[in-house]
Amino acid sequence: MMQPPSHPRFFSRSAARFLLAAALLLAALAPVTTQAGAQIYEPLADSVREALSAIVADAPVAPERIRRDPLAARWIDAQSERLARRVPDPAEREELLATVYYESARAGLDPELVLGLIEVESGFRKYAVSTAGARGYMQVMPFWVGLIGTPQHNLFHLRTNLRYGCTILRHYLDLEKGDLYRALGRYNGSLGRPEYPNAVLATWRKYRQPELSPASLRR
Repeated sequence: MMQPPSHPRFFSRSAARFLLAAALLLAALAPVTTQAGAQIYEPLADSVREALSAIVADAPVAPERIRRDPLAARWIDAQSERLARRVPDPAEREELLATVYYESARAGLDPELVLGLIEVESGFRKYAVSTAGARGYMQVMPFWVGLIGTPQHNLFHLRTNLRYGCTILRHYLDLEKGDLYRALGRYNGSLGRPEYPNAVLATWRKYRQPELSPASLRR
């Protein structure tokens, strides 16, 4: 008897491979849920909010322009080897590292610290989403867009996510008078608990290359 088209026998190997590839593609594009913490909403003084708004609104710089700085180029090349497994695509890796270098230096942060934070927060997954709703590489909570940004800001966009993340960490550092341990706790929404700051600081050491950090940050 003739089998209906839905019967498994009518599935060719090529069709099966196509469906598997489609499923893998959809899985890759879907947001990845993480167990990272989240920044906690706190009202900001108008002067602080306006200053942070001005920072996140500033125009971006193209990655190829960042590479014109010989120190930046050396840093990107050195860190690219470390990230090859986590970010296999060379163009994506180049853009990520150039943006990390620029945005961290702009915020007065060590770029290796930002790499360590990204690894702990999202595992370098662009579309990561925490159980609390934090988004992207640096796991930025959406309330920040309403607080200091504009509705057009997409936290899954690389440059936007890093601009917000670095700005927020800098804000917490200033709030804690330079105490990185407490600032990291605030960033993760786990102030007073040691697990998250210890994890970021340990990961930071893996990426450390102080001789290649921006001149203003060398120590």
